[in-house]
Amino acid sequence: MRYIFLLLVLVFELFGGIIKTPVVSVNSDESLASIKISKIDVGVSGFIVHEVGKNHSCILKNAVVKSFDKDKHIAVLALSEYDSLRQNALPIGQWHVEVGDTAVLAFGYSRGLIIAPNDEIYYRIERATKQIQWVHPDIFATILSFNGHPTPLRKDFTEFTKATSVGLIFLFLEGKVYMVDSKSFVILNITDAPLKQKSVKLPFYTRVEKIDAAWWGDGSDEMTSYESYYFELLKEANPNNKQLQSEIEKFDKKAQK
Repeated sequence: MRYIFLLLVLVFELFGGIIKTPVVSVNSDESLASIKISKIDVGVSGFIVHEVGKNHSCILKNAVVKSFDKDKHIAVLALSEYDSLRQNALPIGQWHVEVGDTAVLAFGYSRGLIIAPNDEIYYRIERATKQIQWVHPDIFATILSFNGHPTPLRKDFTEFTKATSVGLIFLFLEGKVYMVDSKSFVILNITDAPLKQKSVKLPFYTRVEKIDAAWWGDGSDEMTSYESYYFELLKEANPNNKQLQSEIEKFDKKAQK
């Protein structure tokens, strides 16, 4: 429990609040922008806000930290279409990202989802802090059932986090907790959590008894391995994370014995 408590304290030391800072440059096709900031992790997500008049503003783009130069204190943001508040009945403005617009990062980091293999581990992590507002995995399981995905896909996580404004996902795998940005799925932190895993509920701990399956398509098959599946999901979004690669190698060797 001590390790988990330290993990969640670390979350608020790193991401104690929403970061707001002006855009200092934008490339010609608005796919990249940069900000000046003392420190930030690659993978932290947010959006760009544009002032359209006195006391009026709008969100123009999603933003994810692509790189950070610690010497120059410059972070490059990858920009993409903002679709979290889509409303087809409303008109779309023709504004563009400009120097001086505001990058809002780490939005929703006070809300989290825990993916755990059983109820004991889930509640040990949940009870470690009251500072994070935990959204229960039952809600995620309901979305999976509606989509017909007993095996959760990356897009299912995206849909869930958009609907619930969850900014962080915590996955328990092989005695460690992986803290992941919900939009980029980039690992922000890996911390020891030496909890004994006595049982596994697939696809994760939830009080929902059965997740309906579609007739065909990705995600429609039942998950067969908790660790292997989530390790692969993390690997796809974090191909260059050496610590993750090391943990996967350890797990593979253990599984082969």
